[in-house]
Amino acid sequence: MSLLKPSRWRVLPFYMVLYLGFLYLPILLLPVFSFNNAAATRFPLAGFTTKWYASLWGNREMLDAAFNSLVVGICVAVLSTGLAICAARAVTRYRFRGRRAANGLIMAPLFLPEIIVAVSLLMIVLQVGAELSLLTVILGQVVFCLPYSMAVLTAGFDGFDRSLEEASLDLGETAFGTFRRVTLPVVAPAILSSLLVSFTISLDEFLLAFFLSGTEPTLPVYIWGQLRFAAKLPGVLALGSLMLALSICLLVAAEFLRRRTERQLSTGAASHV
Repeated sequence: MSLLKPSRWRVLPFYMVLYLGFLYLPILLLPVFSFNNAAATRFPLAGFTTKWYASLWGNREMLDAAFNSLVVGICVAVLSTGLAICAARAVTRYRFRGRRAANGLIMAPLFLPEIIVAVSLLMIVLQVGAELSLLTVILGQVVFCLPYSMAVLTAGFDGFDRSLEEASLDLGETAFGTFRRVTLPVVAPAILSSLLVSFTISLDEFLLAFFLSGTEPTLPVYIWGQLRFAAKLPGVLALGSLMLALSICLLVAAEFLRRRTERQLSTGAASHV
């Protein structure tokens, strides 16, 4: 029996459009104003121009911040995914005392306020006498991105057919060789998805970078600093639009890879029934 009356079904599309518009319409205004031929962000637009995008390539500070974000994002993606591969395999393959507690602690940063995590990490860095730099940003963001990588890779390892590994071991392959030749190729889409998700989160992350970057700002920290100057707002809008487009592309690619992994695993499971 249906939970909703047929007369209410027609309301759901309208509600969905209203809800999505409330969430994403302010974001869509960002690229609209980035093409405005005036510094003021108001309608009607003064005209169409791409000069704000062209001015970005001559901004040395912005390019340095973008390079910092690229370095941090790549390092965070690789470290988070590498640690998550080991953790996800252990959680899905073995039963040991404290397994659920360990999994819960790994996922804890997802449920903690990010500013609390940032302040705690800053206190630890200051207590050990380390200098604030891109290295501290990388270490802090790995803590924050690890749960996301863990969630993606756990789903990849959960549906993996262990009989493939057993067949490889029976044929004389070593445990490491089986992992490299059998396991990794099967879960490769999940690994790529984890890399993309971690990189995207690191690229857009502000609070941890703000507290831990020191004199080497990442791109979000640079954008925050530019918002103090009204004359630089159009350039910030153009830069934000580029980051928005890149983030959407990366997340779409990650979701495509995740669904591809699920299809492969479901197909493999059905073929062995």
